[in-house]
Amino acid sequence: MSETRKGGNFRPILVLAVASMVICGLLFPLLVTGIAQLALPGQANGDIATVGGKAVGSYLIDDNFTLPIYFHARHDSASGVDPDITLDDAYSQIPVVQNATGIAYADLKAAVDRNIEGVYLGLGAPYVDVLRLNLDLMRSFPSVYNSTG
Repeated sequence: MSETRKGGNFRPILVLAVASMVICGLLFPLLVTGIAQLALPGQANGDIATVGGKAVGSYLIDDNFTLPIYFHARHDSASGVDPDITLDDAYSQIPVVQNATGIAYADLKAAVDRNIEGVYLGLGAPYVDVLRLNLDLMRSFPSVYNSTG
C-alpha cells in the first residue's frame, strides 16, 4: 500500500510543476508584454530608430555600426549595450569618419557638438549618443549615407 501512496504523490507534484511553468513562463510574460504594448508601445518594441522608413537601430542599446563612415560606440563597455561615448572619443573618431566619407572636419565636429548630452545646469560629464550622431549624419548627408544603407 505504501508503493501506491508514493506513486499517488507524484501526480500532484507534476501538475503543480507544469501549472507553474505555464503561469510563470507563458501567461505572466504575455500579460506583462500586453500591458507594456498598451502603455509604452515604443519602448516595448525596442524604441526603434528609422531613416526613410527603414529601421537602422535602437535608441535603447548599442548598435553595430561597423563601417568606417560611422561613429562607433566605445570598446570598453562591459555590457556591450552602452550607446554612448565620451566627447573626447567622439572627437578622436572625426578623422576616421572624415577620411571614409569626405565630409569636412568642421561639419563632423558640428554634428558631434549638436549631439552632446549629459550636461544639465553645468553638471555632469558630456557624452555623445552614437546612434543619434549617426542618424544626424544620415539625415544631413544623404548622398554619402544612402548608398551604404
